[in-house]
Amino acid sequence: MRKLFLISFSASCILFLAACGTSATEQKANTASTDTSVSTLDTAEKTYDVKLVDNKKDPTCGMPVTAGISDTAHYENKVLGFCSTECKNEFLKNPKANIAAAELK
Repeated sequence: MRKLFLISFSASCILFLAACGTSATEQKANTASTDTSVSTLDTAEKTYDVKLVDNKKDPTCGMPVTAGISDTAHYENKVLGFCSTECKNEFLKNPKANIAAAELK
């Protein structure tokens, strides 16, 4: 009876571990298939230091980032600061067209 219990318990552990490994692999595959040229962060009540961004002006509206950064996005290995989430969202619609206005440092 003990042998049957141990075999059953061991099989359950193996299946559990295999299932966990599969989920992580699937998650990595799903993440790898997304476009990584632009990424964003959740910005609920966060503040950003001007020294941490690679632009002098908000690429959408032209406002200097020294006036305040409410949101950020990563684009082509650069961290861009935006005066508002609305400006960031507008930038993300067509980043290639808006990047020249950023005045990168």
